[in-house]
Amino acid sequence: MLLLTAEKLCKSYLEKQLVKDVVLGINSGDKIGLIGVNGTGKSTLLKMIAGVEPPDSGMVTKSTGVRVAYLPQNPEFEAGATVLQQVMRGLSGQQRERKEYECKAILNKLGISDFDEPLNRLSGGQKKRVSLASTLATPAEVLILDEPTNHLDNDMVDWLEQYLARYTGALLMVTHDRYFLDRVTNRIAELHDGTLYMYQANYTKYLELKAEREDMAAASERKRRSLLKKELEWIQRGARARGTKQRFRVERFEKMSAQSTAAEQENLKMDSMSTRLGKKIIEVYGVSKRYGERLLFQDFSYNLLRRDRIGVIGPNGCGKSTLLKVIIGKIAPDSGTVEIGETVRIGYFSQECEEMNPTLRVIDYIKEISEVVETPDGTLTASQMLEKFLFSPDLQYSAIQRLSGGERRRLYLLGVLMQAPNVLLFDEPTNDLDIETLTILEDYLQNFSGAVIVVSHDRYFLDKVAEHIFSFEPDGKIIDSIGGYSEYLEREKENSRETPKSSAKTIKSESRETPRQKPRKLKFSFNEQREYDGIDGAVADLEQKISLVDEEIKRDSSDYVRLTELTQEKESLEAELNAKMERWVYLNELAERIQTQDEV
Repeated sequence: MLLLTAEKLCKSYLEKQLVKDVVLGINSGDKIGLIGVNGTGKSTLLKMIAGVEPPDSGMVTKSTGVRVAYLPQNPEFEAGATVLQQVMRGLSGQQRERKEYECKAILNKLGISDFDEPLNRLSGGQKKRVSLASTLATPAEVLILDEPTNHLDNDMVDWLEQYLARYTGALLMVTHDRYFLDRVTNRIAELHDGTLYMYQANYTKYLELKAEREDMAAASERKRRSLLKKELEWIQRGARARGTKQRFRVERFEKMSAQSTAAEQENLKMDSMSTRLGKKIIEVYGVSKRYGERLLFQDFSYNLLRRDRIGVIGPNGCGKSTLLKVIIGKIAPDSGTVEIGETVRIGYFSQECEEMNPTLRVIDYIKEISEVVETPDGTLTASQMLEKFLFSPDLQYSAIQRLSGGERRRLYLLGVLMQAPNVLLFDEPTNDLDIETLTILEDYLQNFSGAVIVVSHDRYFLDKVAEHIFSFEPDGKIIDSIGGYSEYLEREKENSRETPKSSAKTIKSESRETPRQKPRKLKFSFNEQREYDGIDGAVADLEQKISLVDEEIKRDSSDYVRLTELTQEKESLEAELNAKMERWVYLNELAERIQTQDEV
């Protein structure tokens, strides 16, 4: 059954056309994930379909009796309302008594237990969760959700995922959570350059179908260029036929040249910008922090290593952001100390982006950080770096307050990276960033030469980036588990059936009486030990292979085809050797520190 149709929707903002001639039909059972680069108009499209904002042209039609519930990215609230009043706002008098228990159950699942608390006392994240509860509790045949997973911890995201998977109405949502998209949606709508592309698929299948579409578009463009080239050669040569035929060929060439083709999608480029990192990085000794009677963490000790990739998880309000701020010195611990090496340059990506002055122009914000930056591509100006981060020249001279939420986060990310840090601390970097930016950020972090600590609720992001997980426990302990988030979950399931926990280590000192506690004892994991034992031989083998290829290149220098193959093989081997040498440095440095520790 067709519930809602959008016909030829158009919308412009200033001189930029966000949406042009968009057509969308929403049927019963549809669960549509809307994706696209930040600033393309996803939130604007949701507002038009929800009836909150009128289109410049086109229309939205609902079938008789169809109700729409809408969760905006930045919700507004009734003045003086309490939590429960806000959640039940969309219910009629008869429904209120019947659904009060359901409303309270939803709030509990979203971590809100004080139903009579005034909304003006809540944090921004808590308000977003109250608004989500209100939207879910409102009777509707079509749910429209803008970034519903923002400000939810991992358990809440799991619950919402299951709730929406069971939801019997239609769903249209914007989210960057790729596991969420994969498990909930059955259609993907991609908004690119004002055009909406529909895929009858979840996120995984969408990736396959999109690759096929782009391959076909590229083939069509190659064919068009080939025809243009032939026409151009004919025109330049001069027509031997009659003038009318020549005019026809010239007109055909001009028509083909003027054809609008799918513009190549600009890709965000992140080049490694970092400075040298010494042996001593960050050493944390027995730090504790509480606010009043509430204990956040205690007796936490850890030695950060050069290539550490740490994901930090825990329920909202447990102290994850506070831990990062203690590490960088923004907040003093109640006890314990943090020592930072002399060569360490920290890049801190905060959750609130509070350092950004909204009245500044985009270009001026970056110039205040650095006029130029050294990258593998050479010296680039602030304007060139902004273009790499998809900020067009006209957008660079806009005020920050005129950017979308995602564009602001992308600009803030550029500002952090332009400081050339060698240690990166990220606090919820996935909020409001589009999937393309997240994918490239994940690749950047995997190849980053320094240490990375990430607080995130994005399970996909944690699986891609983290190599071990710090999880906050209710008693103030922090548990260190080797592996990504999915491995952590599997281990937790096993541990729930077996006690005591055998595969996770509590990061705390054995003695609480000493004011300065030792970090956990360093040691190789089983895989690291095996890799360390064989890495010298692996490096020697690669060097030998490169030497043999060099000899073949000298011997077969006259065979162009073979020479091309050998050159590509050499480049591949050299890239593999560089990665192996970087790993060699890390393992030998760790072995040296283990030996020093054992001698002490």
